[in-house]
Amino acid sequence: MKDDIITELPDGQLYVGGVWETGTGAPITSIFPADGSINCVLKGASREDGERAIARAKTAQADPAWRALKPHERARYLYRIADGIEANIDRISRIQTRDTGKTLTETRALATSSAGTFRYFGAVLETSDEDLPTQRGTAMTLSVWDPIGLVAAITPWNSPIASDAQKVAPALAAGNAVLLKPASWSPLVSLELARIVEESGLPKGLFSVLPGAGREIGNLLVEHPDIGRVSFTGGTSTGRNLAVQAAQKLMPVSLELGGKSPTIVFEDADQDLALSGILFGVFSSTGQSCIAGARLFVQRSIYYSFLARLVAATKALKVGHPHDPTTQVSCLVHPDHRASVEEFVDDAVAAGATVLAGGKRPDDPALADGAFYLPTILGNVKNTDKICREEVFGPVLVVMPFDTEEEVIALSNDNEYALACGLWSKDFPRTMRLGRAITTGTVWVNTYKQFSASAPFGGEKDSGMAREKGRSGLRAYMVQKSVYVDLTGQPHPWAAATVAATNSES
Repeated sequence: MKDDIITELPDGQLYVGGVWETGTGAPITSIFPADGSINCVLKGASREDGERAIARAKTAQADPAWRALKPHERARYLYRIADGIEANIDRISRIQTRDTGKTLTETRALATSSAGTFRYFGAVLETSDEDLPTQRGTAMTLSVWDPIGLVAAITPWNSPIASDAQKVAPALAAGNAVLLKPASWSPLVSLELARIVEESGLPKGLFSVLPGAGREIGNLLVEHPDIGRVSFTGGTSTGRNLAVQAAQKLMPVSLELGGKSPTIVFEDADQDLALSGILFGVFSSTGQSCIAGARLFVQRSIYYSFLARLVAATKALKVGHPHDPTTQVSCLVHPDHRASVEEFVDDAVAAGATVLAGGKRPDDPALADGAFYLPTILGNVKNTDKICREEVFGPVLVVMPFDTEEEVIALSNDNEYALACGLWSKDFPRTMRLGRAITTGTVWVNTYKQFSASAPFGGEKDSGMAREKGRSGLRAYMVQKSVYVDLTGQPHPWAAATVAATNSES
């Protein structure tokens, strides 16, 4: 399909502490993965650029013009940012499609969601109360919340605008300055967000966008003594290293990492509902989703009939150009990532897996220049196989039968990851039993991949630590302080006599 949608892309300058500057780090090449064409080449952020952004952020965050704002006054900035995103939905979605290869339908939804996130946290900020704990002595006690100060947000390439908003909105709402490091494969839409933030009137210095190498700008943000919290979404190995670095400076972190989420279909399930949910859960976003339902367990009594329907439906999915409104499965984000997905599948087949659908690049010559890979189903696998344990982050589904509730609970929990789970059954008590028994951060019942800014999100085990979103998501970017106010007006009895004697002598 000819790319007939022309979008003016960001010019490649970085937003360094409220100032547009050319980066001084290594070059970053942004490509359009649907055809391999180059969007632009920009200079990434260097350590020096990061140091400058941190210094400006520290000054701006300490300024009473920001720090002393009342909550409802800070909320106005979040509402303006939300308005700016909504006014630029088409432009944002087209930039993100150029950056990631996602369909325009999906990137439009992501941009709309990000606007909602800013608006939600503005509302949370306006309606969050501090506490008056029950008095247990002669002093009145107050429990108040202050900003952390400077916060680093490190986001992945698979859903940048939504991930950006999920971290930036609550951090700004809490009164912090935010330094955002987007992934080098998808820097453009985050730079577009910087333009919208600037137009909101947010005081300069409070927001930076610093795409660059993780070993340089990422390490700086984690190690720098002025950074008080890091929120990271990305790979588990990187997150583990980040946690070690953070521990050395006693810095809190939130880590949203990988997943190998189980989806479970019982014999009483509505099969049409289950089929559509499973397809969406693993093949939308071309499988590039941490919560993708990548392990499918089907009760043995319906295993073969259900699998036949699933394979047929998978082969019928429309694989195509991201600008085509009928496309369901677009390209992967980068040719190097497609090579990784192909290696996973090839290794699984060599180990004995059977390809039931996909397992190769599409034959359509119109897609030959892009990083496309067909939706893939692998059978004849065991839950202990590498393909069932490691995150592929592509359109690859493994399928296995099970017999009993106890068995499928054990199979689901027998994995290093614990991010999400899908349950398909008409038996409500059963879904509640399994939802509590399976170790995971999110459970979907007769649906999949549904989100709300008001519901906390995060994982267990190698899928991460802490939670984002929800009302508690605001407090994650704040520190709690207790204030005691004496109500007696009398000297403390421990020293009252001493003070009185001193007074009489004088």
